[in-house]
Amino acid sequence: MKILFVGDVVGRPGRRAVAIGVPEIVKKYGCEFVIINGENAAAGYGVTPKTADELLAAGADVLTTGNHVYAPKEAATMLEMYPQILRPANFPPGNPGRGSAIFEAPNGAGIGVINLIGRVFMEPADCPFRTADAELERLKGADVTIVDFHAEATSEKQALGYYLDGRVTAVIGTHTHVGTCDERVLDGGTAYITDCGMTGPINTVIGVDRNTVVRKFVTGMPARFEVPKGGEAVLSAVVVEVDLDKGGAKDIQRVSLRISDRNPDLVEV
Repeated sequence: MKILFVGDVVGRPGRRAVAIGVPEIVKKYGCEFVIINGENAAAGYGVTPKTADELLAAGADVLTTGNHVYAPKEAATMLEMYPQILRPANFPPGNPGRGSAIFEAPNGAGIGVINLIGRVFMEPADCPFRTADAELERLKGADVTIVDFHAEATSEKQALGYYLDGRVTAVIGTHTHVGTCDERVLDGGTAYITDCGMTGPINTVIGVDRNTVVRKFVTGMPARFEVPKGGEAVLSAVVVEVDLDKGGAKDIQRVSLRISDRNPDLVEV
């Protein structure tokens, strides 16, 4: 079985890249389940019902999120309405939404998905390591378990990968919007990558208008960050091949597609 995980979707260009690229990847690699991090899908800040519907229509089975999940005013209501959308499990108890769940794949396999957020260089949150233990106890019946670790520090991500090695199918890092090239299957059979990368406008600084970001660094003055509405986009993802008999991973492969701004239907590997 193969599972597709798509990295942080940023704004309209990212949603367009998902709509064009996900069906292509699913067909090419024979993916049976799709997880998309929609953390920045709504103009860079969270996911709304409209943007969630776009990503689900493009083939997503589950949407994970991160530090911006509560940015849209309708977030709390939306998380109750959409069981396919997860928020970090190590947010304070009682927060709207849920941090993990088991979803059924077309082949009948139970796919457990856990959404976690890091604590290093991030806003305060409960311990992701201990939270992972608790969530795994809740998801005992899952045939496969995928962890989205939305974190800043590479060391924290790597540490969680080793901590969960042999207990989950994959630990996939998100949040930094810059993909890493360290994908591998760890000794215990867990697929790992420090960061899956961004799905959004290419000629930007992590998805935001580049001129605004450069000006802020040069002048130190406050600036409003905005996601371009068009332009060439990239889709960053990984395909995890799962051993359903053991629940571990056989392989993890990076996939990167460029979506032309001149011809929106053109997908370039």
